[in-house]
Amino acid sequence: MVTTYNKLVRDRIPERIRSSGGTAAITVLSDAAYRDALDRKLGEELAEYLAEGDVAELADLLEVMLAVCETRGVDAEALEAMRRAKAEKNGRFAQRLFLVNGEMD
Repeated sequence: MVTTYNKLVRDRIPERIRSSGGTAAITVLSDAAYRDALDRKLGEELAEYLAEGDVAELADLLEVMLAVCETRGVDAEALEAMRRAKAEKNGRFAQRLFLVNGEMD
């Protein structure tokens, strides 16, 4: 029985399917379709992490995030620099602060 997936998969998934005796029909996405598929994949991976709470799902989420950055001309080092700059300016989450309400001028 053939299952329809219509989703972005990692590069070696079709190879793994075929090596186990299955079939895999694939297409290569245009740049715009690839960006759209990555955005959907971000949601998919986040939903899996939230549903399962498995930290390994965060590795999948990070892989998708890095691919999104690559499509926008940002490498992993630049992303890390952005993260560090935000942490320096706004702090991290180490103190477990939960803002109930407030007001800014």
